Amino acid sequence: MSAPLETPPLSLQVAFGGPGAFVATKTAATFPVEVPVLAGFSEETIFPPVSIEREEATCSLFRSGGLLIGCASDTIVTSDIEACTRRLYQRVLAAANGLSLYRIWNYVPRINAFVNGLEHYRTFCRARSVVFENVFGASYKQQLSAASAVGCGGDRLAIVFVAGSPKPLHLENPEQVPAYDYPPEHGPRSPSFSRGTVVTVDGRDYVFISGTSAIKGHATVAPGALDAQIACTLDNLKLVSVASGIGEELGRTGGTPGASSWTRHFKIYLRKAEDLLAARQLLEGPLLQATDRVTWLRSDICRAALNIEIEATLVREVRG
Repeated sequence: MSAPLETPPLSLQVAFGGPGAFVATKTAATFPVEVPVLAGFSEETIFPPVSIEREEATCSLFRSGGLLIGCASDTIVTSDIEACTRRLYQRVLAAANGLSLYRIWNYVPRINAFVNGLEHYRTFCRARSVVFENVFGASYKQQLSAASAVGCGGDRLAIVFVAGSPKPLHLENPEQVPAYDYPPEHGPRSPSFSRGTVVTVDGRDYVFISGTSAIKGHATVAPGALDAQIACTLDNLKLVSVASGIGEELGRTGGTPGASSWTRHFKIYLRKAEDLLAARQLLEGPLLQATDRVTWLRSDICRAALNIEIEATLVREVRG
């Protein structure tokens, strides 16, 4: 890997809202994602300041200590999301060559649209899986990190990823079939992600929780019913929290604001903007605390029957 460019430390931000291009100023590098903000923070900054390692039109790389963070995007030409996904994932895996993947965020245009008889999300999953298998071989499932894939506007497939040298722990929810083992009814190739990833880098613990929703086994729970889906999603978050080794950090009820030792980042995706008030009433207290950094977004979700998806990233300083 080439040496980082001579740049001062920058804040790396993923900015949600309208369309735009990657911008680097003297203080910040901003990667825009076309997902409308309903409430909360419009920009997400998870990692310590970065230096630019490589800046290109389709894949910019940043270094923050032992972390490599990439922001990649490509335009889907003539609705060919499969070719676009393969190109972009080949770039991502080439950039992370020799490192372990910790987290991948995918923003997929028209995620529930059907083209040539196959839903965009399922075509995306097929292409992503093929690239993983081509790079890592038949045992590629062991390399799969936490991830999410939600809808976005425009025609630009966007990916943000983080990787590093320390070996992570990838984990599953005991009440869900691993996504990479879903049966064929969910598409020609299974989704390529684990439910969560835990790693310690540069004196910080990171817990990456994948996009989590109302799925038990491999079936959608309470299709279209927001209240029941939130209850199921909260249960799944608690189960993944326990599996990650941090106990019921994501399952405490009525926690005192500021009592957690973690800095907690949440993104909550709602299929219907009008569900915002109800969702906030059901989540603020049982899950969300006043000190959390929460972004509420209007986005289509990978299954058309799902109304909500929640992801979390938890960070804390390692105690000496």
